[in-house]
Amino acid sequence: MNTTLLLATDLSHECEAALVRALHLSQRSQSRLDILHVVDPYLPEHTLPALVHAIEEEIDRTLNRLCEHHELKRPASTEIHIVSGVPYAEIIREAYERSASMIVMGTHRKQGQPDLIGGTTLSRVMRRAPCPVVSIPHDGEPDWQDILVPVDFSLASRHTLKEVLMRFPNVRLTLLHAWDMPVAMELCEGTNYQHWRDLERQRLRQQLELETERLMADLHAKPDLELVLQQGDPSQVLLDRLRQQPPDLLALGSHIRVGIGRSTDSLLERLLTETRGDLMLCRTW
Repeated sequence: MNTTLLLATDLSHECEAALVRALHLSQRSQSRLDILHVVDPYLPEHTLPALVHAIEEEIDRTLNRLCEHHELKRPASTEIHIVSGVPYAEIIREAYERSASMIVMGTHRKQGQPDLIGGTTLSRVMRRAPCPVVSIPHDGEPDWQDILVPVDFSLASRHTLKEVLMRFPNVRLTLLHAWDMPVAMELCEGTNYQHWRDLERQRLRQQLELETERLMADLHAKPDLELVLQQGDPSQVLLDRLRQQPPDLLALGSHIRVGIGRSTDSLLERLLTETRGDLMLCRTW
């Protein structure tokens, strides 16, 4: 079955790193690569033909240059498509119409400014796209080798894990589960707390191992797997892990609670501003 990768570019330097990643993914999965650029809908209509032609030529030159520099073959089936409209809406519409299996976008970092992230094209596409969206902040290794997936035993994290195993069955995969106990400070003074915590950690590990084994058996995947269980605020546990042991790719579900009672929105904004690795967000429903 042929699949389509959709690269959304604004012709910036950050989008060149995304294009290189899209080329690697296209070559690895033998997918067609469609490249999309959205122009301002309020430009004078008589300027559009010349502008569209210039943009197509620029994308074509960039594509050839990057293929030559990185010793990659240009995908046999590549379409450069220029449309006019609101960028995030057009990207999502094109993803639906092309039945895209993945959207790849460059990341314009707004370091330390999470309040600016929520309204960006990338953030809006991530929350609404019908397929996984990958943000690429800079050039990286040709293939992702280490992938981190936070899990909370929900349908969202199960779906994300399935997406990762289907696409990258032979990677080094780390599953991170963090749980936050609101009265941990009070309970830690009790004599039975340590015993309870050890039993809870063992129960969680067994549950995680069982769920993972079932998925791997269904998908015939054999990743190099590590299970990490840690008590603490789930968002902070994840951010600390990313700083201390950054993976090649972080994969999240769009509705994942990285722990009990935690929403994705503010966490996504922090991830886009505080971490520098590649990020894949998978829509669950």
